[in-house]
Amino acid sequence: MRRREFCQRIGIAIGGYAFFGQTPAFEPEQQNPALRGKAHDALVRAVRFFDEKVSVEGGYVWAYSEDLRFREGEGPASPSTAWVQPPGTPSVGMALLNAYRLTQESICLQAATRTAHALVKGQLVSGGWDYRIEFSPDARRSYRYRQPPAGGEKARNMSTLDDDTTQSALRFLIEFDRTTGMADRQVHEAVLYGLNSLLAVQRPNGGWPQRFSAPPRLEDYPDVSASYPEDWPRQWPGTPYYDCYTLNDNAHNDALKTVLLAWRVYGDEQYRMAARRAAEFLLKAQMPDPQPAWAQQYDPQMRPCWARKFEPPAISGGESQGVLRTLILAFHELAEPRFLDPIPRALAYLEQSALPDGRLARFYELKTNRPLYFTRDYQLTYSDADLPTHYGFKIDNHVGTIRQLYEHARRMGPQPLLRLELPFPTLPSTQVRDVERVLKGIDEQGRWVEIGNLKTSGKAATGSRIITTRTFIRNIGVLAQYLAATRKE
Repeated sequence: MRRREFCQRIGIAIGGYAFFGQTPAFEPEQQNPALRGKAHDALVRAVRFFDEKVSVEGGYVWAYSEDLRFREGEGPASPSTAWVQPPGTPSVGMALLNAYRLTQESICLQAATRTAHALVKGQLVSGGWDYRIEFSPDARRSYRYRQPPAGGEKARNMSTLDDDTTQSALRFLIEFDRTTGMADRQVHEAVLYGLNSLLAVQRPNGGWPQRFSAPPRLEDYPDVSASYPEDWPRQWPGTPYYDCYTLNDNAHNDALKTVLLAWRVYGDEQYRMAARRAAEFLLKAQMPDPQPAWAQQYDPQMRPCWARKFEPPAISGGESQGVLRTLILAFHELAEPRFLDPIPRALAYLEQSALPDGRLARFYELKTNRPLYFTRDYQLTYSDADLPTHYGFKIDNHVGTIRQLYEHARRMGPQPLLRLELPFPTLPSTQVRDVERVLKGIDEQGRWVEIGNLKTSGKAATGSRIITTRTFIRNIGVLAQYLAATRKE
């Protein structure tokens, strides 16, 4: 595998936060001053509109009605609410910061700074972030924020690692801290507080819970390896699962990547040790034969357990693929070959577990390896004839790509990437037609308005005109990469 192709694949695996080389310059016929001028104007116009008109104190949700009256994240949002969970505030902030790194356009840094401070204002006393941040004084009193106004000791103080929420906030703030030379004292202090909290709630075996409000009682979490339960209930027991070791939605993997990035940026050995322990947890969490892969979540005794009513104790085809990518990343960053050792057995298991259509099941029954599904009324079944539509019970199979990454790692040795500072993977030059498409879609206000649906507000029907952070992030990335590639030396 060529170096560039490897970097693209591993860059995708770690979430796109590393840049693996300079953006290649365009050919002479692509050096179009008029187009470049339009791209620059569009970038400035879009960033100004999002910062001044869309954001609340620099914070963002996921989608807005065209007139900005209605807005939502994963749930409905008020005009004074920002969303942390991607593609919310940290995702927009990272896009703004990347655009600044590529173009040195000051308005991008100004907007990214406001976003960084929005996240500082949303940090909880527990050290992380909830899914949302409230900015109105009355709503803020329901949360125990570090910055006033905030509620008292009984207010909500639950930080979440679910859906890359706290982790994405920390990674953006770390990158902002790096880009600004750690000159913003408020941001720098919030990053260190958040990282220290993340380390404090890491369990003795290196795992993390899905959510946390305080450090655990260490004696409640023995340092043992994964095992099969003697039996498990076929009906959802309805018990809380937030304290379980959680691989679901890449919660653990995203936390590991966050402390790895912190080590690369700050050079503090405690972050490297936390990343090492987190990678060791993945070794311990690999199930014994006959299913040497990983579950979505484990109880304190390291046995697969129930989470929500459609997430049973099982081997997960999805989370197992994420773990394999993370072990490869840990090998490259920590330079320890043992993190590759579990991979061949897991790859062989996943290859033989593929469904007839080539995909993988989300859930495989413990020990029997039969695919597990649910009916629409959430009865556990072996049949896929009556699946709920809100959740992916069959998932894409990327085992072939993961095998290539593994073989490349074995052949070439560690190739650490997170130490590099530039923001995007090395890609072929942005095609002029992509820039023209982006320019065609932007209006005079700096908006990309599209047809869509605000699912949670109840105010906008399918076919409505909406504005989304996903489109903004994608399009300013296209413009910024083009401007960087066509900049005269």
